[in-house]
Amino acid sequence: MVGDQSWLLGYWSNYSGLSIQSPETLYAKPSNRSSNQHLRRVVWPGNTTEKPREWEFLNNGRPLRIGVPLRASFKEIVTQVNGSNEIHGFSIDVFLAALKLIPYPVPYEFVKFGDGHKNPSYTEFVNKVAYNVLDAAVGDITIITNRTKAVDFTQPYIESGLVVVVPIKKLDSSSWAFFRPFTQLMWAITAVFFIIIGVGVWIHEHRLNDEFRGPPKQQLVTVLWFTLSTMVFAHRENMVSTLGRLVLIIWLFVVLIINSSYTASLTSILTVQQLSSPIRGIDSLISTNERIGFQVGSFAENYMIEELNIPKSRLMALGSPQEYAEKLGAGIVAAIVDERPYIDLFLSNNCKFQVVGEEFTTSGWGFAFPKDSPLAVDMSTAILTLSENGELHKIHDYWHKRKTCTPQISDSNQLQLDSFWELFLIFGGACALALFIYFCKMVRVFGKDHSQQQGQSSKSGSCSVRKFLSFVDKKEEEVSKSKLKRKREMSYVKGREVDSRNRSNRIQAEFDEE
Repeated sequence: MVGDQSWLLGYWSNYSGLSIQSPETLYAKPSNRSSNQHLRRVVWPGNTTEKPREWEFLNNGRPLRIGVPLRASFKEIVTQVNGSNEIHGFSIDVFLAALKLIPYPVPYEFVKFGDGHKNPSYTEFVNKVAYNVLDAAVGDITIITNRTKAVDFTQPYIESGLVVVVPIKKLDSSSWAFFRPFTQLMWAITAVFFIIIGVGVWIHEHRLNDEFRGPPKQQLVTVLWFTLSTMVFAHRENMVSTLGRLVLIIWLFVVLIINSSYTASLTSILTVQQLSSPIRGIDSLISTNERIGFQVGSFAENYMIEELNIPKSRLMALGSPQEYAEKLGAGIVAAIVDERPYIDLFLSNNCKFQVVGEEFTTSGWGFAFPKDSPLAVDMSTAILTLSENGELHKIHDYWHKRKTCTPQISDSNQLQLDSFWELFLIFGGACALALFIYFCKMVRVFGKDHSQQQGQSSKSGSCSVRKFLSFVDKKEEEVSKSKLKRKREMSYVKGREVDSRNRSNRIQAEFDEE
């Protein structure tokens, strides 16, 4: 029946078997069962001629053979309950939750794969589905290119990329810990620039500011005190020179940046765990000759050999989280390369290790079905539904909710000169420019003030240099007074010369009259 109408599929008789023609018509013909064994197409509910998917699973009368891996490690993923045939775990719960969303019944039975003493080979596990030994494979099966050629995968139910894990350690406290934020070169350059700012300010202020004058010992102490006090912005000397103020403003900005960076780095060093190896990611790991651990049965081994060209002799198969911790702690392997879900479970109970770098592959876990299996499509839809309604997240949190270790990692808490060289370059350039302008100004003033002496003198150049240094060392007020005094003396001399000339003229005039 289709709706309220009947639909004739064919006829059956002992003479002709199944046929779309009536038996009476076929009696007049010779018996030929082979050519008559067919019927009209079936019209299914919904007025469609396509066979419903559930019919394919119910028609054969047997449950689906669902393969599950018996893992020896990370049993939160898949595990067999002791003393029973029950299978539990994160992957199993996701499968069962998705199966409930399938709009038709799917009878199934779990078929265990592996001996439970070591992790099985997942390539062989997937091949069991490809060769129809199993109807599906459920578990932590990574979706990679070679496997997708043999079977169909569902939508990934968890992201899974390869990461690198290395040991970390807590640096012991030390009474000299305050030296750690800067490298030796950074300390040396910083000290040099502190001296430069002291000398530069002294040069600009010496002729104008009484606070930067006095005996040599007093001036040296003033320069040192001024230089060190700028570290905490506690300098008390007033600045008079315009160029000196400009240099000091730039220097105080440099000091602000250095102080802030030093404080942040010292805080990090005293409170944060540090990497105990030079490995910062997969690139630095490849460049070393250290041994690398991986999980037994994982595709990570073939990936590192075939894609990253890492020699097999450097790789070491490890079977459990306990082996991870043991080999890393003893330094037998420099790093572990494994998928992120496993590493998250490992780090939840091992706070002495940490992921470095970023995931260098992008993949996920899915369920495997034979090629063109309609159930793979329906399961993918169900997994997406679980993701959208938050049920997938709840299942993940249930099995992965453990004590978490979240130490912050800094590749290098020491501040390098590379981070500050532009600041030092700007300050050094400004200081050099200010000194050049000051020098040119002094040379011009010195030239005007001593033009007559220089014109009359034929002494050596070294004497002129001494005079210049002596001139620069003088206070501005003394130079101004000296100029004023010389002007008065010159005016006095000129006046006497004029008087003497006038007197001589009068005498000459009187003599002429006589």
